[in-house]
Amino acid sequence: MKAEADMAGTDTTGALDGRRVHLVLATSTGGVGQHVASLVEGLVAADARVTVAGPAATEELFGFGARGARFVPVEISAGVDPVADARAARRLRAALRGPGGARATDIVHAHGMRAGLVARAARPLGAPLVVTWHNVLMSTGGVKGRVLGAAEKAVARGADLSLCVSEDLVTRVLRLGGRDVRFGPVPAPPLPPAARDAAAVRAELGVAEGRPLVLSIARLAPQKRVDVLIDAAASLAGRDPAPLFVVAGEGPLREDLAARIAATGAPVTLLGHRKDVPDLLGAADLVVGTAEWEGYPLFAQEALRSGTPLIATRVGGVPHVTGDAAILVAPGEAAATAAAIARVLDDAGERERLSAAGRERGAGLPTVADAVAQVEAVYRELTGA
Repeated sequence: MKAEADMAGTDTTGALDGRRVHLVLATSTGGVGQHVASLVEGLVAADARVTVAGPAATEELFGFGARGARFVPVEISAGVDPVADARAARRLRAALRGPGGARATDIVHAHGMRAGLVARAARPLGAPLVVTWHNVLMSTGGVKGRVLGAAEKAVARGADLSLCVSEDLVTRVLRLGGRDVRFGPVPAPPLPPAARDAAAVRAELGVAEGRPLVLSIARLAPQKRVDVLIDAAASLAGRDPAPLFVVAGEGPLREDLAARIAATGAPVTLLGHRKDVPDLLGAADLVVGTAEWEGYPLFAQEALRSGTPLIATRVGGVPHVTGDAAILVAPGEAAATAAAIARVLDDAGERERLSAAGRERGAGLPTVADAVAQVEAVYRELTGA
């Protein structure tokens, strides 16, 4: 067993020479799907024959086929469902075998614990299994907690090699019994230039001149703790002018969060899914993340590269991403979050420092090409010449 602290020494030479690669993912609307899409492009360019297996909605959202992969619909949900999992495993098993039952893949690479569980059950004998761990299993009790814990352990022990997006995940997967566990960051793809200037974006959002605009990019799901952001915003509503908080993202907690906004009077707007993140970053005075846990967060990388001052929670891989180029606060602390926001908004010098430090830090982060090179090297290591 081993844990690698960085990607130094990764072999970036050579192509994949027609290797048959199956990438497997569960339901995704954000970072996991973006990462798989980036891998598709890089692996196809390296002469791999790539198939993506996942929910039909992921193909609609990320367009794996348009990037050069074959797509096979396999409905793997975000939650554990034994009946649905068995059906997904049968479907994936069929996709991994050719006529007569012959093995039709050289390597299976699952993204996330749920996809890893299905892939472990479906992979043909002799096909190496790589699992990229994008998320930590949030603690839960009762029967559900025991089932999830057993599934997590099965995936860790069943993978031939695990790539983890943060060092705490490396430690966790090793503790679960992972055999070969390595740090594998998930870089954010470069964003296109902003299509509109800040004034136009702020006008669309109804932000008056001189009013601060605070942006959060987060799925509306429990782990992202948008409720903490709402409570922090409510406590700052008495400022003159009160900052406007906008949240770019969609998810299952939309109704609950909208009710919380209404009950607290927080100056928060839920924007839903947005395709103009570069425009929003260019218009924002500050980016804030309040997640309970993050691995190698795309939003933090994007904020740093854009030079937009960043406040985030000191969890998971966030400190590894930001270094000293962001203000980090404890998770779940609305008062501390609000205090940090007020301090940065009131200090032009601090905003300038964070902006400059963010650009410098962002320029030195791993790139998509680095991640593809690491994955290529892993595939060659596991499949041989």
